[in-house]
Amino acid sequence: MNAVQEDIRSGLADIVNEIAGVPPEEVLPHMTFADDLDVDSLSMVEVVVAAEERFGVTIPDEAAGRMKTVSDAIDYILAHH
Repeated sequence: MNAVQEDIRSGLADIVNEIAGVPPEEVLPHMTFADDLDVDSLSMVEVVVAAEERFGVTIPDEAAGRMKTVSDAIDYILAHH
């Protein structure tokens, strides 16, 4: 993972911590939002909105629906940043 990817992972970890109460150091790229991090569909909407604000990207509903893992979100943000 390069520095930019790690910065995005760290930012997402802070967002997941705020919304779902998961310690940031436990939010790893391979983890799924729903199963590993216990982020339900309503909370996922909050994660997406917070990520859009933090990273200056627009994440359409269809793209958000494909984000199953933290790595999926990192890849999307990198591609659209």
